[in-house]
Amino acid sequence: MSVGPFVRGAAKAARRHPAGRGGGGRRRAAVVLLLALAYAAGLLLFVFGGGASADGGGHTGVTVASFRRRGGPARSPSPPGSVYRSHIVFERLWPDIRDDAAPGSTATSASVSTPSSWRRSMLTTPRYPNSGELWIPCVKRRLIPSELPPSNGYLIVEANGGLNQQRLSICDAVAVASLLNATLVIPVFHLNSVWRDPSKFSDIFDEDRFVETLRQHVRVVKELPKHVLLRFNHNISSIPNMRTKAYSSPDHYVQKVLPKLLELGVVRIAPFSNRLAQSVPSNIQALRCLVNYQALRFAEPIRVLAEDMVVRMMKKSSSTGGKYVSVHLRFEEDMVAFSCCTYDGGQKEKIEMENARERSWRGKFHRPGRVINPEANRRDGKCPLTPLEVGMMLRGMGFDNTTFLYVASGKIYNAAKYMAPLRQMFPLLETKDTLALPEELAEFKGYSSRLAALDYTVCVQSEVFVTTQGGNFPHFLMGHRRYLLGGNAKTIKPDKRKLVLSFDDPNIRWSRFKRQMQDILHHSDIKGVAFRKPNDSIYTFPMPDCMCQQDGR
Repeated sequence: MSVGPFVRGAAKAARRHPAGRGGGGRRRAAVVLLLALAYAAGLLLFVFGGGASADGGGHTGVTVASFRRRGGPARSPSPPGSVYRSHIVFERLWPDIRDDAAPGSTATSASVSTPSSWRRSMLTTPRYPNSGELWIPCVKRRLIPSELPPSNGYLIVEANGGLNQQRLSICDAVAVASLLNATLVIPVFHLNSVWRDPSKFSDIFDEDRFVETLRQHVRVVKELPKHVLLRFNHNISSIPNMRTKAYSSPDHYVQKVLPKLLELGVVRIAPFSNRLAQSVPSNIQALRCLVNYQALRFAEPIRVLAEDMVVRMMKKSSSTGGKYVSVHLRFEEDMVAFSCCTYDGGQKEKIEMENARERSWRGKFHRPGRVINPEANRRDGKCPLTPLEVGMMLRGMGFDNTTFLYVASGKIYNAAKYMAPLRQMFPLLETKDTLALPEELAEFKGYSSRLAALDYTVCVQSEVFVTTQGGNFPHFLMGHRRYLLGGNAKTIKPDKRKLVLSFDDPNIRWSRFKRQMQDILHHSDIKGVAFRKPNDSIYTFPMPDCMCQQDGR
């Protein structure tokens, strides 16, 4: 950009006010000339020096040249934590992470000769001791068996979602059947567009145990009697569907659903997920506990293989007393697509995610008024953690390369790319595909709920459980571990709003990163001992509804 016209203009102004016309004219000419020179100098500094720093780092959002190229002002920098930069941070920190390994350990096989390298203080010592209190399951003590009155009719529910959403629906269905004094028909499972699992109840759960465990509390039948079906032309869809709002109170069922049940002898509720309030009378709450922790046992094929996998995992980690860490990793394609978050896959990833959203949710994300803001989602901690981020977080928390890690997940999106750095950081990593033989898994392939049941069982037995994203799987698992481990189960539930800030700084030092991860660990939900509040789920917080305190033991 030429600055000559500005200087020449100032010279002309000076000639229009010659010196002979008095001191005032000369002063005005001098002022005009100085202003022109100052303007020209400032413009040159801006163009060639990059302008003033917007963030204190010597960078600006836009220069005159870039303004011309783009035809307008550049976008202002995104707030910290808005953009996925974790892969850049990892590349910078990897030498330090690699060197921060267990002393003398190569971690090239499952045979680790130095059990002292295991972070015993984190894995074997409760951070928050129980102060001498022991909590034990006591469901049966709170449920007094009695002769059931004549049934008011049949209740049919359709459980939807994945494994643990179905589990929730089953528990609540038993509770509602008790409220209505109805005979529960074994729930049918909705073929979900995301999970795509056609499994029936008996494919996942032990049907006979379910019926027998509840025998003294709620009547359960495996199918609707033929004489009832005949009244509806053998078509269950013809049975009136009592659509019910989420978290409906017990009074709603007694006042709205019961009269229809008494009139027709059968009612149907579909879909049936989260259809009963969290707070219900204590006897109904205890019934939920009985269903979840005793009546619902996995079907024998699942149970046998899952128990074998636990034994194998404990044998592999025998150098650390059979203790291992389990991670629930939610980075499947549908999860990434539903989150509307963006990572480092560029245009290819954008197209794949758009196709996945349309395939599973058909226009839901393009409805009028819907705004998708990936950057805000990431800042708010709503984006699924990548395997790389999980690995960096755990290494920063102090779990070294001798840690035995079990990863529970579905099919990871772009696994070849995203799982590689996690395996770099944790070479002793196992999944159901490595613990079980191909022929053992063959009968479960294509059935997401049955595969999730295998993961669930291995995670329940782990010393530490790490949850990386919300959902029914981690919520049920945290509650089940508390129930089995005397109320004290170690869980790492990171604050992702804080995590994204650490992953956003490419210049962060490993020592500082570790301090931040250990601070997140300190404030996470690792204490396990937690009591249910009025609006909390009993499936996550079984104390005190499902457990009793034993003093002095």
